[in-house]
Amino acid sequence: MPDLSVQLLPGLTLKNPVVAASGTAGYGDEPSRLYDIADIGAFVCKGTTLKPRAGNPQPRIMETENGLLNAIGLQNPGVEYVVQHFAPIWEKWRTPVLVNIAGESIDDYFEIARRLDRVPGVAALEVNISCPNVAAGCLEFGATPEGAAAVTRAVKSATALPVIVKLTPNTSDIVALAQAVENAGADAVSLINTLRGMSIDIRKRKPVLGNVTGGLSGPAIKPVALAMVWRVAAGVKIPVIGGGGIATAEDALEFLLAGASAIEVGTAALVNPGALKDIVKGIEKYMLQWKLTEISQLIGAARR
Repeated sequence: MPDLSVQLLPGLTLKNPVVAASGTAGYGDEPSRLYDIADIGAFVCKGTTLKPRAGNPQPRIMETENGLLNAIGLQNPGVEYVVQHFAPIWEKWRTPVLVNIAGESIDDYFEIARRLDRVPGVAALEVNISCPNVAAGCLEFGATPEGAAAVTRAVKSATALPVIVKLTPNTSDIVALAQAVENAGADAVSLINTLRGMSIDIRKRKPVLGNVTGGLSGPAIKPVALAMVWRVAAGVKIPVIGGGGIATAEDALEFLLAGASAIEVGTAALVNPGALKDIVKGIEKYMLQWKLTEISQLIGAARR
């Protein structure tokens, strides 16, 4: 059988390149009732903030053509609850857990990373830099290379855990963004986060979402995500985790061929909880068909 394992980072080896994306699988307690988490390469928990958040007003989610708009607003129980209640569960898993963290200030990011440092059950941090920066007029940290680098440096100074920075597509130059966080010490990057979008109810003549705008995910964004992964993989030396609209093994293979070392699956798992396992099987079938023995033979192959 082909070897699907990926040494993503020193000390962080995945049994396969398929990762459950943040936001769509909670903290693992719910999806573990639907599929065996041991079958996937890694699990990224829901975005976690310093203090509990109630999230945005309803409605917070709606279907679009080939996609999903969401404006959940980072509803979560806060980092201390995660450390006390979920980390002990993750410690028993064979699958590594990456904690997705988000903050309203650089100090927030630093403090969350500090509290998660050396917590058993936490394998790495995924830093969400697509959050409102209250101290800078509600800009996104990830919108500029300078902001992204500042957050990265703060997180790196607070923890010995591997740091993966999740990049927003809502920026003028995602390659410059990736290079900035690489220079600031990021161990890897993941991309893309959701695209900003909205919908208007023409009968009520009002925005559908309570927050007006939300994040667009699902198959509709896959071509955009794939192009950005292609560009970023050529522009940085650190590993790239690709995501955005991946629903099938064929989708995942495109991202791997473009240069991603691993892939994240989110919205597809809401439609089909078995999607992640199906994608693992599909990659394995493809490798058998083409007589490939290691996943490294696929990563970036379209560039060679």
